[in-house]
Amino acid sequence: MGIELFVDPLFRLPLLAGLLVALVLPLVGALLRLQDEWLAALGFAHLAAASALAGLALQVPAVLGGPIGAAAGAAVKAVWGARGNTAYGFMILGGWAVTLLIANNTALGSAMGHALVDGQLYFAGTVHMAAAATLGALAAFALPWLMPRLVHARFFPRHEQANRLPAWRRRLGFDLLVALGMAVGTGTLGLMGAFALVFVPPWIAFRFAPSLRSTLILSAGLGAGTYLIAFLAALQLDQPFGPLLVAVLLLAGALAATARRCRP
Repeated sequence: MGIELFVDPLFRLPLLAGLLVALVLPLVGALLRLQDEWLAALGFAHLAAASALAGLALQVPAVLGGPIGAAAGAAVKAVWGARGNTAYGFMILGGWAVTLLIANNTALGSAMGHALVDGQLYFAGTVHMAAAATLGALAAFALPWLMPRLVHARFFPRHEQANRLPAWRRRLGFDLLVALGMAVGTGTLGLMGAFALVFVPPWIAFRFAPSLRSTLILSAGLGAGTYLIAFLAALQLDQPFGPLLVAVLLLAGALAATARRCRP
């Protein structure tokens, strides 16, 4: 078994679905890091896991059930006007509690809870592919509108208030994109795998890239590259994909930190 696994019909659909997610999540993560709100990814991921597990109890695929809870969290955050990482901390705690309670009080048991944490990439089908394609299309449509507004709000935080501009549209739009990305990512790559793609590639890119444009390109490239390495290694070594993806990303982060320290 080798590189031919990438074109094997058995793995083609999971490979493509995961690759789309691995390209989008680092872009979202770079913008979250720019806003100092990278904890949002983990908050929305926990809400997505909770609603995905609830959906599975009702025979709804996790990749469809997950976005409901994540989007609800984004809507509540917008209504309350919550900002910063505090709101995401409550999302993490609430999602974690609900996930464990559902797992221990339904016929699904803890096995499905573990599946959401570890990822279900090998079982990805047309529903997962459609969800990933939808995420990619929405990102391609929304990011060109969101990015300049997010950058402007980061460096000129009082501009919208001074000019009475509706900042809620920018905040809600970005939160919904993050929520959808983490929901689809959690349903395919697993909770921690999706979070690692949001967290590690931008962390590396911000240390090496000279501009925002190059940061986004490097983040997406690192996300796709580490994903492909983990996908092939997981099949070759017969290992669960989610933990191996996180391990590959951590290794990439360690190598980047070492390279950064060794630079003259």
